[in-house]
Amino acid sequence: MSEGTASLPWIVIRQDDNGNRYRVGRYATQAEAQKIADSFEDGGHKQLYMVERLAQNGDGGRG
Repeated sequence: MSEGTASLPWIVIRQDDNGNRYRVGRYATQAEAQKIADSFEDGGHKQLYMVERLAQNGDGGRG
C-alpha cells in the first residue's frame, strides 16, 4: 500500500445517469468523505454520490 493510500483511504464516487463512476476526492476519514458526499447531494446535484474505502492495492472498492 502506498503512503497516499494509507493516509487517504476513503474516496467519494459520483455515478452519473449512465452508470459511469468517477472519483471526486480522497479523504482521511469516512466521516469526512461522507460529509463531502452529503454536501454534493444537498446542493441539488442529480448524480448519485457514495463513499468507499480504497482496497489495499489502491483500487476503488471496499477492502
